[in-house]
Order: sequence, then structure tokens, then C-alpha cells
Amino acid sequence: MIPFLSAKKLASLIRRKKIGSVELLDLYLGRVARLNPKLNAIVVLDEKRAREQARKADRAAAKGGWKGPLHGVPMTVKESFDLEGHPTTWGRADMKGNIAKRHALAVQRLMDAGAVVFGKTNVPALLADWQTFNPVYGTTNNPWDVTRGPGGSSGGAAAALAAGLTGLELGSDIGASIRNPAHYCGVFGHKPTFKLCSIAGHNLPPNLAVKDMLVIGPMARSADDLEIALKLISQPDELEARGLKIALARPKTDIKKLRIAVLTTATTAEVDDSVQAAVLAAAKAFAKRGAKVSESARPDFDLHEAHRTFIHLLRGATSSALNDEQFARQRELAAKNAPGDDSYVAWMMHANTMPVREWHAWNEKREQIRRAWGEFFREWDLLLCPAAATAAFAHNQKGERWERMVMVNGKPQPSTTQMFWAGFPGMAFLPSTVAPAGFTTEGLPLGVQIVGPQYGDLATIAAAQFLEREFQPFVAPKGYE
Repeated sequence: MIPFLSAKKLASLIRRKKIGSVELLDLYLGRVARLNPKLNAIVVLDEKRAREQARKADRAAAKGGWKGPLHGVPMTVKESFDLEGHPTTWGRADMKGNIAKRHALAVQRLMDAGAVVFGKTNVPALLADWQTFNPVYGTTNNPWDVTRGPGGSSGGAAAALAAGLTGLELGSDIGASIRNPAHYCGVFGHKPTFKLCSIAGHNLPPNLAVKDMLVIGPMARSADDLEIALKLISQPDELEARGLKIALARPKTDIKKLRIAVLTTATTAEVDDSVQAAVLAAAKAFAKRGAKVSESARPDFDLHEAHRTFIHLLRGATSSALNDEQFARQRELAAKNAPGDDSYVAWMMHANTMPVREWHAWNEKREQIRRAWGEFFREWDLLLCPAAATAAFAHNQKGERWERMVMVNGKPQPSTTQMFWAGFPGMAFLPSTVAPAGFTTEGLPLGVQIVGPQYGDLATIAAAQFLEREFQPFVAPKGYE
């Protein structure tokens, strides 16, 4: 069906005059009107401007003029990106009046390449959850099972893609916010190397600085679209372009020359057997074509210590969102932590209020881990691992995130524990791509996370392209075909 085609194929249809941009936009808007009410994935529509863009695209096409590889393709973007004339709230009720004066840089670059941006997709409040709900736009449901969440914080993006409501998406990621929704909804997502893509226009005023580990990146129904979109948004901004130029390494094209390590679970963050099986199945697809695959190769650092380091750096990065009252309360709670408390809650409270001197100590640990990854990738090209410990879980909005449990191999696990799989590559600034990797016995989608060396973005996407061709392509959820 046309709504489920990749953006690349949609652009090809437009170029070959098999369909017009206005016709395609109408098709998606019709599906949004019919299917979005039960999902609440797309929460802002910019129909008037989109129609104008689509008409211009069709007039240009009639004269043989093409803006770029996304000419005429309708798409949406995550709510946290500025879209001129619309509020950017990050799910915060007090930010309803934050009306964007211009498009985010990445959004503008996609438009300059011909994309027709017709709306924005839902997020959790402050982009701070693996479920997507907030007091401004409400709850988003997973199209595979509306009693479950689509992930977060790019949950609306993943749900809209899976349901065939949009042609392409733009998300962001600091703690798997692209990767876990892609895994939960059965789509593709790419977390780029840190600072590869400018985040200009993806911040709440008055903030302009780049937050540690935060990246923006594409989400799609095809790995080909990830490559197209990444190349469009990965150029330096106006200031950095004075001295920087992006030149990503070309990936290996011969599968037989690939050296792939596999990590299916970790003592510090146990993974459900169903997810482990999916990761192994993806690895076997490479092995079948002659790639060297190892289930024992590991970067040389302690996984639990890496998890502690990530959480301290992550919570240090996000602590800027605390107001004075919240900061004071966190400081009080941190002071009450028992000596030696090795829980997520203790880490978080301490990191929220730690002095800059201590942050530098954690950053030094990160640098040691980052260099260990560098040594690892001298011998290995890629590492396959989970994006999360389970498939999409049932809506649970009660209490704090660490109080909400998910069932892993029949045992309850705090939902925050599986953040290990976010920080494993993310803390070290590494790129990783999530690709579909099968389904649970209940029919829920599962993904595999493909990790590569810093600036090896095209290699992780190439691996996803291989899996899409020879292992597991995108599959539309029932009821949306």
C-alpha cells in the first residue's frame, strides 16, 4: 500500500508522475482523520502550509524541477522541534505559549530537500519517559496494541510511522528516545554520533547550548530513508560551517568482510528471552552470508560501571530542567542516601545535584570507556545488542519511572534498569541504528540495536539496510493496512 512505502519510494512515485504531492498529502491526511483518534500520535497539524508546499512541489514537478531527494513527500516531526507559527511545548502546559518564530534547522533542511511537513507528533513531558503522555496533548497508543505505549520520547513519531500516517519522521535521543520507540513499534531509527547533526531549534527558550549526549536523528519505515535524511541534516550549522566539514566513512560493502560482535543480555540489565532471540536471529542473518560473528567479544570495561557512569552523566545533563524548589528537594533527598546505595534512585538524586568537580570525574570515566570502545572497533566493525529489555509494555502512568515494573523472563524489573541499553553506546557518543528483528509470540515487534564506531553512522545504517533486504523488513500492524 502506498501509505506504507518508504519516503524514497514515495519520492520516486512523484518523480515518475505516478502520484502528485497534493494527492499524497490528501491520502495521509485522510488516514490521520480516520486512524489517529485511537492513537493520538499526530497532535499538531499544519495543513494550510503543507498544502501550499505540496502545490508548489507539483507545479515544479510538472516543469521537471526537483528540490531534492524528498521532493513532495509528506512527513511529520517530533513536537520538540520548532515549526514556525506553532507551539513547541515538550509536553509542558506552561509552554503552550512558546510559538516558534522559525523552523528548526533540521526541519528547514528537510523542507529544502522537498519534504512537505504537515504536522508534529506527541512526546512525554520534558521528553523524559519511555511512555508518551503529557498534560498538553494526552496519551499516545501503540498501533500494534493500543493498551501499550509506543515508547518515548519519540513515541508519537514511531506510532505514526507504523500506522502509515506519515512518510518520514524526525526524532531526538539522549536515553534511547529514537531507539526504543523504533523497537517497540517495529520501525527503523538512527541515533547519530553526538554533535553530527545540529540541534538548533530543538530546545526550550532561553536554552541554546547542546545538552550532553543529546542528538537528533531520522525515523522511518526503511533504512534507505535513514541514510537519505541523515545526509540532509548532518551538515554543520552556520557558525561551525566556517571550519568544519562532515565526511563520514563509507561502510564496507562485502558482508563477508564484516566482523560483528553480539551482546544479548547483561547482569546489570537482564533482557527478556524473546528479545535475546531476536538479536541472535539478526546476527545469524549476517553469519549466513559469511560475516564473522562472535558472541563473546566485548569492549574492555565493566558493564555495571558503565551503567553507573551513564546515569550520572544523563541525570547531570537533564538536571537543568529542575526549578529551584525541585533542586533543593533533590539535594535534601540525596543527603539521606545510605552510604554505598547502588540503586538507580540514589544515582539519580546524587547526579541531579552533584558539583561540577564530580561531573568532571564522571566525564573522565566516560573518556576511558570511550577509548575502550575505540580499541574494540579496531578489531570489530559492529556490535549487535538489544534496544530495550522487552517488547512494548502496557500503559502504566502511576508513580515514578523507577517504581513502574516490566516483566523480564517472568520477573519484575524497574523500567529504568533497561536504560542501560540506551547508555551502553550513547554515553560514548557512538552511533546506533535500530532495525526490525521479528516478533514476540504475542505478535509484538522486536528490534535489534546496531552499534558502530564514532562517525560510523553509515556503517550501522548499511547493516540495517542488509537486515531489511535479507532478514526482516517493516511490517504494517493489523488494522492499518
